[in-house]
Amino acid sequence: MTQASVQNTAPADTKVTPMMAQYIEIKTANPDSLLFYRMGDFYELFFEDAEVAARALGITLTKRGKHQGNDIPMCGVPVHAADDYLQKLIALGHRVSVCEQTEDPAEAKKRGSKSVVRRDVVRLVTPGTLTEERLLDSGANNYLMALTRLKGGSLTGDAVYGLAWIDMSTGTFQVSETDHQRLAADLAQVAPRELIIADMLLQESDLRQIAEQSGGALSPVPRTFFDGSTAADRLSHYFGVKTLDGFGTFTRAELSAAAGILAYVEKTQLGERPPLDPPVREAGAGRMLIDPATRANLELSRTLSGERQGSLLATIDRTVTGGGSRLLASRLAGPLVDVDAIHRRQYAVSFFLENEIMRESLRQTLKGAPDMARALSRIALSRGGPRDILAIAHGLTASLAVLEQTGATPSEIPAEIAAARASLEQAPHGLGSELLAAIKDEPPLLKRDGGFVASGYNADLDELRALRDESRKVIAKLQADYSEELGLRSLKIKHNNVLGWFIEAPTAQTEKLTADPGRFIHRQTMAGAMRFTTTELADLESKIASAGERAMAIELEIFDRLTAAIIEAGAAIKSAAHGLSKLDVSAALAKLAQEENYSRPLIDDSRAFEIKGGRHPVVEQALRKGGGESFVANDADLGPEAGEDIGHIWLITGPNMAGKSTFLRQNALIAVLAQMGGYVPALSAHIGVVDRLFSRVGAADDLARGRSTFMVEMVETAAILNQAGDRSLVILDEIGRGTATFDGLSIAWATIEHLHEVNKSRALFATHYHELTALSAKLDRLSNATVSVKEWNGDVIFLHEIVPGAADRSYGIQVAKLAGLPAMVVERSKQVLSQLEEQDRNTASETLIDELPLFASLSPQAAAPTAVSAPESAALTALSNFNPDDMTPREALDALYKLKAMQAQE
Repeated sequence: MTQASVQNTAPADTKVTPMMAQYIEIKTANPDSLLFYRMGDFYELFFEDAEVAARALGITLTKRGKHQGNDIPMCGVPVHAADDYLQKLIALGHRVSVCEQTEDPAEAKKRGSKSVVRRDVVRLVTPGTLTEERLLDSGANNYLMALTRLKGGSLTGDAVYGLAWIDMSTGTFQVSETDHQRLAADLAQVAPRELIIADMLLQESDLRQIAEQSGGALSPVPRTFFDGSTAADRLSHYFGVKTLDGFGTFTRAELSAAAGILAYVEKTQLGERPPLDPPVREAGAGRMLIDPATRANLELSRTLSGERQGSLLATIDRTVTGGGSRLLASRLAGPLVDVDAIHRRQYAVSFFLENEIMRESLRQTLKGAPDMARALSRIALSRGGPRDILAIAHGLTASLAVLEQTGATPSEIPAEIAAARASLEQAPHGLGSELLAAIKDEPPLLKRDGGFVASGYNADLDELRALRDESRKVIAKLQADYSEELGLRSLKIKHNNVLGWFIEAPTAQTEKLTADPGRFIHRQTMAGAMRFTTTELADLESKIASAGERAMAIELEIFDRLTAAIIEAGAAIKSAAHGLSKLDVSAALAKLAQEENYSRPLIDDSRAFEIKGGRHPVVEQALRKGGGESFVANDADLGPEAGEDIGHIWLITGPNMAGKSTFLRQNALIAVLAQMGGYVPALSAHIGVVDRLFSRVGAADDLARGRSTFMVEMVETAAILNQAGDRSLVILDEIGRGTATFDGLSIAWATIEHLHEVNKSRALFATHYHELTALSAKLDRLSNATVSVKEWNGDVIFLHEIVPGAADRSYGIQVAKLAGLPAMVVERSKQVLSQLEEQDRNTASETLIDELPLFASLSPQAAAPTAVSAPESAALTALSNFNPDDMTPREALDALYKLKAMQAQE
């Protein structure tokens, strides 16, 4: 419901009820979100909000009165189940304003019988500001990110971009600066749930496409949110410091983005201040650059269908805590390029591999460690309950146990584990003991429910509880006495919020009660029943109410005192939580390496890429689960020869279904696993640090942006050729297949030459264009490899082995037969293939490789605009005028004969 539409619903000459007037006023102030308007035990929605919510949630749309002569649409959700409905709305991209009662109804009545209870929006719920446990994925960060752009800056180029991202559920706060070339990759690494961006920037189509590609909900905000002149002051005020010098040095773009995200937090949290860590600058150059297309093609954290199951992350995740799972996902999303940092992580994994008993004991303890970081955030935002206090208690208890389990270690332990232990040693374990003593084992979700303080913790509370509980027994005895005295077995003593305690009996049996009005005071007549009270019952009610209220007041006081102590120790608790997560990840990667027979890779600053017995981690486990079939391991060596300093390219040919794409992907995944600090699925691996990883595998279109499958392929290939360098790893599959044969062959040909001579990248290039194998004679760092197959009785058997050499055929007809093509089609295909093979199709390509001047022979400056300069010949001139897409098969054969004859004459 837009602001204009709300205003139009209430013209000056139209009377509305006080409640509806209040609703319209609040809705007008919050036009861009669905308004959850609290009425008793329900959140109600009206007008367009009701219609939108009813459709989205699948709930009944009703009506409440009329407005301007029309029915007012209405729907509602119970307060106790609001989280479930919020989760659905947020997942669909909606924002929700939560409007609560801000005064006691009794106070409203003092202003008049028709006075409306004061209400106001207490929180704006958006995808990036969630903290509730039921709304979050325990194993994934929930990032809110801000993006801004400044002219000039520390990076090269005319404009720089500032990025800031936080996870309100854990307090993480990071910033970085990037350029236009890296922007999409940096957004993809963080994968924000919500992206804040100035509304003016969203009007630029190319920037909007990049923002949309991040996958997060876009939240346009005024440009003033990113005011660079006041950015440092905003951050200093938020963290209560006079200067940001103690936090490090930040660029103008980073400060601008950080200020924007804090402005948005203050707007959505309405006075509550989440316990954010001071901002930490993350240097983009310290991570392997992986663009969005590569992440999607390699299915690092999600499959192409959007599922976590089947991704690399799901395959390697052996963590046992929510924090550990989030940290593992973060490391996988941003593999390191710093050799020393990678080695530190490797040492921690090796340590837990060598100390298996300690590792398993540690993992058993960690299984019982709740998510302290998220519990702390909810408590600091006044959204926490007794269960969050208990989570902090159990987490601190676990941290103490972990210290003891890792204490009996060799004198020299890896730096990664030593740092985690140091953070655990600073944890407030004494506070943990007090929290355990204060909160009962199974407390209620909300503090308002009471009954969460453990017996024996507070003597006064125990005494009041005993009085309250004993009074209830007295009520039961009093009911029995009245029933026996009056001879009314149906007499009951009940309670409600209006009358309090009262005596109820069927109307037909109340003669004895009405006969003694001085003792049995009439309170209410119901259909079929009458209600009474007595002085005795009223006195007892007063004692019960007093005991219950005083007990609740003490419990709430204890809750406030404990949460204040938790908040005061928040930094140490958060540090301990992170220490547990780091230990969990290191132990989990060691468990993975042991279970799956992974090896420790050698990582250095060379250009090496030598894999012995490499395996695809996802496919290998899937095969085992599917029936015990073993995975065929393969070697790969893209490193430089002796005396060289540049990596090699492997050109891989072979039939479909033989495993080319699997081989390409497995080597890319091995590089990712190695540089995130883990072990790899191989007998051995020597990898010179990969600074950028590029993948062009698979076919997909982007019809929403008017891009065909081939156009998407070319856009992704262009990104690779424009960005890859000599430290990059590139995997390309079937470049050029989406267009006419000669066009595709030409593009693939030029792409290989560019990778070899300009990019100088280590690369795996799979193709069905066998003509390209002739390039190995001209390009000294290009080697041919193929997938072994065998034929048996007309069928093809895939051996899945990568061996040196080139395939002599594609076995496409055999694969088509396996796919179930009709026998008539298969037989006819064989006939046509036989006729084509008689024409010796390779002759032209062999001549071409001898005649075409190499792309390598051109200088890089001259090479850029024109990759290949073909010699003038009648045959090639005629070839350039052919359009195969417009030819029938017969015409194409005739053209081929003519070309062959022209070439012979030349």
